[in-house]
Amino acid sequence: MSAAKQYLVLLLSFFSLAISAQTASLQGYLLDQKGRPIPFAGIGLLEQQKGCSTDESGYFQLSELAAGSFELQIQAIGYQSQKLMIQLKENEVLELDSIFLKEDILGLEEVVVSGQLKENFVKNSPVKIQVYRAEYLDNTVAPTNLMQALKLINGVQEVVACGVCFTNSISINGLPGPYAAVLIDGTPAYGNLASVYGLNGIPKNMIDRIEVIKGPNSTLYGSEAMAGVINIITKAPSKQPRISLDLMGTTHAEAFSNLAFSQKIGKLNTTIGLQHAYLDRYEDANQDGFGDNIGMDRLSVFGKFTFDRPKNKKANLFAKYYYEDRRNGVEQYMKERAYREIRGSDSIYGESIYTQRFELMGSYELPTTAPIRLDYSFSQHYQDSYYGADGYFAEQRIAYLNALYMPNLGPKHSLTTGLTARYQYYDDNTVATNEAEKQFIPGVWGQHEWKPNGEKLTLLSGLRLDYYEAHGLIPSPRISVKYEPQANWKIRLNTGTGFRLVNLFAEDHAFVTGNRQLVLAEKLNPEQAVSGTLNIQRIFNLGQGQGSIDLDAFYTHFTNAIIPNYDQANTIIYENLDGYAQSRGLALNFNYGLPSGLQINLGATYQNAFEYRSNEQGVKEQNPLEFSPVFSSVLTVNYEYKPWNLLMAYTANFTGKMQLPEVYDLDENGDPLAESRSTSSTPFSIHNLQITKQFPKQKLDIYLGAQNLFDYRQAISPLSGFNDPNVQAGFGDYFDTAYAYSPLHGREFYLGLRWNFQ
Repeated sequence: MSAAKQYLVLLLSFFSLAISAQTASLQGYLLDQKGRPIPFAGIGLLEQQKGCSTDESGYFQLSELAAGSFELQIQAIGYQSQKLMIQLKENEVLELDSIFLKEDILGLEEVVVSGQLKENFVKNSPVKIQVYRAEYLDNTVAPTNLMQALKLINGVQEVVACGVCFTNSISINGLPGPYAAVLIDGTPAYGNLASVYGLNGIPKNMIDRIEVIKGPNSTLYGSEAMAGVINIITKAPSKQPRISLDLMGTTHAEAFSNLAFSQKIGKLNTTIGLQHAYLDRYEDANQDGFGDNIGMDRLSVFGKFTFDRPKNKKANLFAKYYYEDRRNGVEQYMKERAYREIRGSDSIYGESIYTQRFELMGSYELPTTAPIRLDYSFSQHYQDSYYGADGYFAEQRIAYLNALYMPNLGPKHSLTTGLTARYQYYDDNTVATNEAEKQFIPGVWGQHEWKPNGEKLTLLSGLRLDYYEAHGLIPSPRISVKYEPQANWKIRLNTGTGFRLVNLFAEDHAFVTGNRQLVLAEKLNPEQAVSGTLNIQRIFNLGQGQGSIDLDAFYTHFTNAIIPNYDQANTIIYENLDGYAQSRGLALNFNYGLPSGLQINLGATYQNAFEYRSNEQGVKEQNPLEFSPVFSSVLTVNYEYKPWNLLMAYTANFTGKMQLPEVYDLDENGDPLAESRSTSSTPFSIHNLQITKQFPKQKLDIYLGAQNLFDYRQAISPLSGFNDPNVQAGFGDYFDTAYAYSPLHGREFYLGLRWNFQ
């Protein structure tokens, strides 16, 4: 029986056995190691298909049970599962002694869906999955948006592409953002255009957990998922408080507010929420004439709806609207919101980006005996923007449908197949887009899991076929293996291929900001790659605590990759790769937790990402990929002082040297210097601290923290050519915004509160 069915049966009763044979009952209390009740845990007798959940006092009761010997299964989020053998007699009311669960320090009992598009336990998944729950994020980082949370993950980097508007994206194991699939509840919704600004619009108060997979996943999520998958699982309305509120302010005059309402209406469970973010303070500490941070007005409104259906069939719907007004530039552009009247000016430089985005997605299990599910999504993304005097106006629409069939083949075999259809529409005002681009990409895929020896060995193989009108059938195979040579040891191998069409104007910001001339040297071909990851995990017990050590190796080989060439001043060149590109490296992760409340997570990544291509003399040479640090590490220390209900979190990120674009500063006449700036960045580290005081009776948390605790700032301006004496700032031929590699935003303190009303 799958983990999904096990978990659901713990929460709901599916079928009734003959009433005459069900005369016994049992009851008891479920507690943690400190004797505190565990609410909303699943209690079930799988043989009788009977289940219930504990109430807020930890009490549970199962009635109308048949007599006999049965296995009682107990599961609760954040705790290790437990099984008990019980003996029931006819007409007996069995009162169990209090049941105590141990904390699941490493999250091995988490139920995840990303690796196989169906529920499974982290410990049993043939693909390594890292899980970050909302409670952990709340008590560790400031509640701003998804990008803040992703900085906690070893091997995941934030890449800032512009020193004016500070557009950011994610990089996984040295591969840029477009190579990663960002999902909402397992469904793709983010296209090329949204990857530039859209990820900032995912509010943290809608997130139940984040599931992260590093490595190829093209069979399930499309051939573009070469670097990995970030799957954002949204909160279930039935498990949310009636009202939840989160307010935060910072010493840099930033304000963030999150509000959500949940209500059950008949068979409909609903959650409606919103997030608002505001920043309108101009600072120029590095004195380059441009703001060190953006001004911003951001609003996200979302709703999730689930339906109670017969036989526990799933049906849910999620919708979100996102609006952002982002701007930055010279002081005259920013003061008193002058940009609203002068955006597009050819004498006062600024960048103003209006973004509107709508998302609709959901899942529906057909009311049939066959296990068939439909996953669907639709998104519409508008960008109305000016970069100096240049306007860029773009629209992208994406519709997606995935029909899954998951037959039960017994305990050793599991099959999942599907038919997909993806429609993409893109249009902008650039000269390269003479007419709107429309693509319809149908696909078929299948995945088979085989467990010949229980959980000791798992073999997962899959194949996807997508049809592109211009390129025909594109196969995307995948093979994953999990082997447990002995208890507490796991070895995972994951390989696959990737294929991606490049939409240069939608996903690369460099052509619109600054004044580099764009050169398309030739027609750009699709990107193709082969990728693999190897994970070795050791779980150990030390003292009263539990820990794990993970060693990961990753490798991606591109036979073609479209990589911007900044070697010539005032020019950016895009062309097909006449050689190859690779990203390869090693990552080490150490996790350890104690029941006393101490948890330590330490990760380090060494990577070598490069391209091998011809130089100006026609000689092949190796060049490191830009914005891909050779070494990076992340440290998180969480401690809960339970007598005071006090939570403390310290996080640190270290970023080593990385390759930077070639940019030139100007002399007093406005001409570029003979030598460029250094093309190697300075290593840096960012430290953060957060303290949370909980008031359990009032359902209230008050938290305060410091970001960038030691006030690190990039020593040199991310802008070059801003001081041309012959033109207004920002309009010179050599103005360039591409030299941003670390924060300009200095130390800030924040204070906030979270309140839940049940």
